[in-house]
Amino acid sequence: MPKAQKIIDEIDPAEAYRLLESAPDAALVDVRTRAEWAFVGSPDLTAIDRPVWRVEWVAFPEMVRNPGFLSDLVTCAGGKLPERLLFICRSGARSLAAAQAVAEATAGHGAAPLCLNVAEGFEGDLDGEGHRGRINGWKARGLPWRQG
Repeated sequence: MPKAQKIIDEIDPAEAYRLLESAPDAALVDVRTRAEWAFVGSPDLTAIDRPVWRVEWVAFPEMVRNPGFLSDLVTCAGGKLPERLLFICRSGARSLAAAQAVAEATAGHGAAPLCLNVAEGFEGDLDGEGHRGRINGWKARGLPWRQG
């Protein structure tokens, strides 16, 4: 019998920020690459006194999946994952894959976290001119972010 697929719920960036503001048991995981963090910027949660956990899902420039993703995530969490994990990437695709992988890896292991994907991601969809960051996403919604 095939393995059942877990469906990952998605929330938009504004909902994600509100959840992070109000839920001390939630953490934001930015799964983009080091290059993206350095050159594009990252969500900034300092106003709500929360960290952003940067854990590459794939490594640039080869874009090969990080085999230590889950262990890196647990290290960021101080050894124990919180009740809710929100995953974000550029546009929502890699973060959805990362959320799915964490949900599958932790299922049936006690208090598995609720994994949520931040739909639209940090930069959002491409506009008609092929640019991101204008239509939707964390930046376009005016949520706090910083360069580098």
